[in-house]
Amino acid sequence: MPGYAADGLIACHACDGAHRIVPVPEGGKALCGRCGTQLYRNLPRSLDRSAALYLAALILFLLANTFPFVALKFGDRVQQTVLISGAFALQEAGMPEVGLLIALTSVVFPFLTICGMLYLLLPLRLGIRPIWMTPVWRVVRTLTPWSLIGVFMLGLLVSVVKLQDLAEVIPGTAFFAFVGLLVVSAAAVASFDPAVLWPRIGPVTEAVPEGSAADMGYAACHTCDLLVARPEPGMRWACPRCGSAVHGMRQHESIPRTWALLSAATLLLVPANVLPVMTVIRFGQGEPSTILSGVIHLIEDGAVPLGLLVLFASFVVPIAKIISLVVLLVTVQRGSDWRVRDRTLLYRVTEAVGAWSMIDIFLVGILVALVRMDALATVHPGLGATFFGAAVVLTMLAAHSFDPRLVWDRAGKGPEPAQGAAA
Repeated sequence: MPGYAADGLIACHACDGAHRIVPVPEGGKALCGRCGTQLYRNLPRSLDRSAALYLAALILFLLANTFPFVALKFGDRVQQTVLISGAFALQEAGMPEVGLLIALTSVVFPFLTICGMLYLLLPLRLGIRPIWMTPVWRVVRTLTPWSLIGVFMLGLLVSVVKLQDLAEVIPGTAFFAFVGLLVVSAAAVASFDPAVLWPRIGPVTEAVPEGSAADMGYAACHTCDLLVARPEPGMRWACPRCGSAVHGMRQHESIPRTWALLSAATLLLVPANVLPVMTVIRFGQGEPSTILSGVIHLIEDGAVPLGLLVLFASFVVPIAKIISLVVLLVTVQRGSDWRVRDRTLLYRVTEAVGAWSMIDIFLVGILVALVRMDALATVHPGLGATFFGAAVVLTMLAAHSFDPRLVWDRAGKGPEPAQGAAA
């Protein structure tokens, strides 16, 4: 592209710091000099490896959704399930919204993400540029944070511990395929370098990178990350590489939108922790269980590590996430320059751990699908699961709607030199 080169400028996603693209060794990565966020990595043969791994992930995904997943054996009676059984069981129990959430995050979104990556990578491997490359990549980037197969597997592990004193849990073929899918998909993500789609180039300038990219008159394309000359406030134009709309502002209404989502999530957490998330009935007897009482039962049954894990994911994480986002919002609105780098790290951690609160939602879906033995044992979902699921989704949306570059904009921090680090 005219005016762009491999030693041009790049902007940090977290702080918008402008840096010159520098070579790093194989397996190494370049870090932002002022906030520490990873700018890019040097992954040799990324196209070959990621294409092969995503192809393997697709095969494992199909196996995991075709064969029996987990069975519960009580005497001569066996209750068998497939991967998506929890979603259908919740719909039959009168909670279709929770069932839809489970189906989307454990089946639909992972499938679309894998297929989207294969749609992009396989033609490129054959030397063909796929049509609709830009919208497909945009969809993949949007859905990736909502593909929660790792959280689902942890929810299944907690379910198995809960069911040990009730009946024998028998893993099926799909269970082992799902474990393989978890490993292979994680390897595929780790081996993928966006540079195979969008070559790592930037605008050529003699000026030494100083301040943010916005200070130097550039704006980053939200799709391919290319820096382009910054349009006037309120104006938009197309990225010269991918054709996406580029504007010179930060995320529109980031602060009020984050406040709104965060307030709604906080209100929903009250009934989510007071109302029962499920009721386990054994031989006609049982009592409703809230999130905290479920943790207590796990600890009393001897599963202390899992009990503490569920406590952390379902109680500590949502509250800590809300507090963290409130701190970020208040300090940004006050224009504080207090520990700017640490606040950027706080945001990255907050964004990364929020999805793990879905453990309890997956747990409810798995138990409702498995424990359906009429008078012997059954599990009924509770209204608390609906409120908790909505709260988790809203906190995730709040984290995604917050623009961390505002932390640096409001503090007026200058840059430090870019760093190269070997992995």
